[in-house]
Amino acid sequence: MKALSALSAEVRQYLLVTGNYWAFTLTDGALRMLVVLHFHTLGYTPLQIAALFLFYEIFGVITNLVGGYLGARLGLNRTMNIGLGLQVLALLMLTVPAAWLTIAWVMGAQALSGIAKDLNKMSAKSSIKLLVPDSQQGTLYKWVAILTGSKNALKGVGFFLGGALLALLGFTGAVLAMAAVLALIWLASLVLLKKDLGKAKTKPKFRDLLSKSRAINILSAARLFLFGARDVWFVVALPVYLSSVLGWDFWWVGGFLAAWIIGYGMVQSLAPHITGKQRGQVPDGRSACAWAALLASLPAAIALGLTVGGSPQLVLIGGLMLFGALFAVNSSLHSYLIVSYAKEDGVSLDVGFYYMSNALGRLIGTLLSGWVYQHHGLEACLWISTVFVLLAALISIALPKHAAATN
Repeated sequence: MKALSALSAEVRQYLLVTGNYWAFTLTDGALRMLVVLHFHTLGYTPLQIAALFLFYEIFGVITNLVGGYLGARLGLNRTMNIGLGLQVLALLMLTVPAAWLTIAWVMGAQALSGIAKDLNKMSAKSSIKLLVPDSQQGTLYKWVAILTGSKNALKGVGFFLGGALLALLGFTGAVLAMAAVLALIWLASLVLLKKDLGKAKTKPKFRDLLSKSRAINILSAARLFLFGARDVWFVVALPVYLSSVLGWDFWWVGGFLAAWIIGYGMVQSLAPHITGKQRGQVPDGRSACAWAALLASLPAAIALGLTVGGSPQLVLIGGLMLFGALFAVNSSLHSYLIVSYAKEDGVSLDVGFYYMSNALGRLIGTLLSGWVYQHHGLEACLWISTVFVLLAALISIALPKHAAATN
């Protein structure tokens, strides 16, 4: 406690925001894996499983747009705590008797979870902008990379946790245990998180929901296709393929995807070093374009490897490792650029608009993941992923150059 009290107020708030984000992310990753694997064993088709996440993604789009407005008016502490509380409620909705777990009920619970997730993420990412001076762009890049990377590493742990809890406690027991732990985190957050963090000095109007910044609009469009490219094969198609085609059990599917996400998060945290921060460089539009163009070759290579009859396990594992590393750098670059481009007063408006595009890309990718896999297989999902990444690279050409950084 002495070491914690010796830290600056900004660092203490950063640690609180990050801790909240970590706790939420564990339950979010675990819940996704629980739903995919549990309902697959109940005989749901890939398209039906994708439909379970439909409201999760749709309400994520709406929440990011409206949540940025609420964060600017109410403060980011409130939107973050609302997100934690809604996630507890969403988890409790899934503890009802099995006969009540209809598609409509699960979609409703996923809708609440989607709202919760994006309120939490928007609040966490926006908060960092307010804790680092504009003159210290290198520090901003490092803090964003650490937050984003650690979050995704813990999401990977959540994937493994979901598979493990399903095997050990069953679906209801696993969800109830997560709800109890997250409720304790939520109560602590209500007490400790700084009041009025991120509240705009002037009350934003509802028409301010749509970004007026050309750079943010372009970056948002690139983000849409970038995350659509990942989720079009990763969300439904990949875990179902590993389970039904390769015959992996819950532990193997959850463990492998967890390891992938953990490695992905570690690379995200290291992205400032990979992209040249040690040499005094921070990313700009050219960086986003170049890294996206490099990424586009990976899903195409995996699809070709599967088509020509290569070992599916070798092709997928090797391809996924490379794809994860390159995608992590792309994601970290984007996460830094949006926080850097956003205006400080009412920062959540710009960040919320950007993550609205992120959620829309995830929605499109999720729906395509179930439908395309069911009708055309994993290779078709990978070719769509390739096209989406190429579109992200082309859009990124129009991004502005960034000013030189200071540390």
